[in-house]
Amino acid sequence: MKFDYMYAECSEQFAFYRIPKALFTDAFFSVLSTEAKVLYGLLLDRVSLSARNGWIDAEKRVFIIYTIEEIQEALGIGNKKSIRLLTELGKIGLIERKRQGLGRPNLIYVKNFIPTGMTERHLQKCQRDISGSVTTTSAEMSIGHGIYTDTNHTDRSNTIHISSLSGCDDDAMRMQKDYESFFKKQIEYDRILSEYPYDKERLDEILGLLVDTCTSGAKTIRISGDTKPMAVVRSQLMKLNQFHIAYVMKCMSENDTKIRNIKQYLLAALYNAPLTMGHFYQSWVNNDMAEGRI
Repeated sequence: MKFDYMYAECSEQFAFYRIPKALFTDAFFSVLSTEAKVLYGLLLDRVSLSARNGWIDAEKRVFIIYTIEEIQEALGIGNKKSIRLLTELGKIGLIERKRQGLGRPNLIYVKNFIPTGMTERHLQKCQRDISGSVTTTSAEMSIGHGIYTDTNHTDRSNTIHISSLSGCDDDAMRMQKDYESFFKKQIEYDRILSEYPYDKERLDEILGLLVDTCTSGAKTIRISGDTKPMAVVRSQLMKLNQFHIAYVMKCMSENDTKIRNIKQYLLAALYNAPLTMGHFYQSWVNNDMAEGRI
């Protein structure tokens, strides 16, 4: 069997399992076996399907059903090893299994691999700041609840205010740093910077926007005129890689039209990058072929 090379226009045409890079780069996850990390990627892939199918409990937590038999088939391993891998993920806190009884398969709650730094103390202390019932914002409101404001839609549910860093700022700053560290690794910040040394300001703007959006306390956010759940937007942004960022930077540099709201435009470009990048490069190649350049 002969395999062809990978070309730019092909990079988004295949189905992939996404295994978070943090599982391999963060020392905290070094205790996990490679197979357990792969299994987490398989379980993570099922979460979006379960959400679409409405597999959500009374507390609005998504659960999946992934049987031992399915694990055996997917990884080509035996029964005992499948159970051991699930136990590994359970011990470190990446999954939680709930028995249903009566011979029915366990429910599996796949936990978010990103530490939010949002402790119970933080939530209790700042609850009044993000409540829709308050008429004024406390002076203790911190950056932990985000900075996104849609200038065209400034309902309280979509607007998070910032004031002095006090009270719950330690958790908020920790959360900001966690996300910044994650995105720098995920998009390979240093590599992009080496390739685009004169675009550091734009790259830092993108990084800041990713962090600010993902740490926002808003439940919804507007993108391209549509209101989307923040959880969905956060998940989409956390899938971006260096190629998506380079693509967005290229689009920004080639755009010669006046942009009224640069942050709105940039956020929409980032959110849609995985969907539009393949078509963009395909059109580029087709144009070059038509012009006889390749």
